[in-house]
Amino acid sequence: MSHAIWMALGLVLVVEGLGPLLAPRGWREMVSQLSQQNDNNLRRIGGCLVVAGAVIAYMMYRKM
Repeated sequence: MSHAIWMALGLVLVVEGLGPLLAPRGWREMVSQLSQQNDNNLRRIGGCLVVAGAVIAYMMYRKM
C-alpha cells in the first residue's frame, strides 16, 4: 500500500512540474489569475479537483 502512495505522489509531482517546465510564462499568468480569485471560487476549484481525484483513485483501485 505505501508503495502505491509513493508512486501516486511521484506522479502528482511530475504532472505539477510540467506546467512551469514547459510553459513558465503561461503558468505564471495562470497562478496570477488564480491569486486574484475570491476564496469561494478557489474553494469550488479545489473541491472539484478533490472529487475528480477521488473518483479517479477509486476507479483505479477497483481495477487492481
